[in-house]
Amino acid sequence: MNKQKIKDIAIVTGGLGFIGSHLVDLLIDLNFKVIVLDNESTGRVSNLKEHLSNTNNNYKNYNNENLEIINVDISVLENIQKLYLSTRYPNIKYIFHLAGLADIVPSIERPLDYHNTNVNGTLNILTLANDLRSKSTAFKKFVYAASSSCYGLSKDSSVEFRATREDDKIDPQYPYALSKNIGEQYVLHFGKIYKLPVVSLRLFNVFGTRSRTTGAYGAVLGIFLKQKLEKKPFTVVGDGNQCRDFIYVTDVASAFFAAASSDVSNEVFNVGSGNTYSINLLVELLAGEKIFLPKRPAEPDKTHADISKIKKMLNWRPQITFEEGVGKVLQNIHYWQDAPLWDQHSIANATANWFKHLS
Repeated sequence: MNKQKIKDIAIVTGGLGFIGSHLVDLLIDLNFKVIVLDNESTGRVSNLKEHLSNTNNNYKNYNNENLEIINVDISVLENIQKLYLSTRYPNIKYIFHLAGLADIVPSIERPLDYHNTNVNGTLNILTLANDLRSKSTAFKKFVYAASSSCYGLSKDSSVEFRATREDDKIDPQYPYALSKNIGEQYVLHFGKIYKLPVVSLRLFNVFGTRSRTTGAYGAVLGIFLKQKLEKKPFTVVGDGNQCRDFIYVTDVASAFFAAASSDVSNEVFNVGSGNTYSINLLVELLAGEKIFLPKRPAEPDKTHADISKIKKMLNWRPQITFEEGVGKVLQNIHYWQDAPLWDQHSIANATANWFKHLS
């Protein structure tokens, strides 16, 4: 009688969210069992609906052979310890830590919340990883979702712009960026002091299906998609010539797995497309009218990742072009049907503290 091979197990914090759910898809396709730790504050269980066999819509602490969903607040260490994960699952291979609070304005208004989740929460998941590794040789890697916001503003405009490298100056401009960078420092510190195998991925402007539809004023594409659904003009900040390194979400998921499955440890990598695209080009691809809002302080004119390091060391390259990615999002535009509709007045109110504190 042949014994069925025991599946490798991966933990994904924030696995109900935008990037996390795509990573869960990839891992299940690769025959992992995935344990999702998520407090469901911004993620949706429906993002993983294709993996759910339950018919009564009761997904609290859902568990089947491919997927377990655990509702937990990672900012409290005791919550994680009570799960007894190292005892229940001695063959956990990877931890992907994506859970966290995002957005600029709420971080200005609630810095303590951001510290508790993005710093203390990261430290708690690192503690879990250390515990797992001490009890099993199965554990191989901890991969952290860092943010390119750690780089701050673009280089001096008098200097010819070049793509941002991993060794460029770190200069967070607001509490979100700071909290994510402190989290990264803890990750690298655990690699140095405790010899935990870690990798940190500094994500640039991730876009794609399942991006968040609730909460604070945030990522430009989600705002534009709701405006398109409602046949409203796109609210373009500044003159629209500012550029962003947009990277499609499934490419980001593959970068996480490349980092986990490699022999590389204690390294930081930029994850971007290696290209940069204007907001005006995005509006052109979405097709619609636009109105212009005042340029905001502490926002770079351009983000552009130098991805030569991750190409060389992890053999990773983005596969989805910007135009292809926008097309995929438009095919799924009704996902944003219930998103808040932002206009120039609600945006001005939502960003008042941005101007107040970052001018």
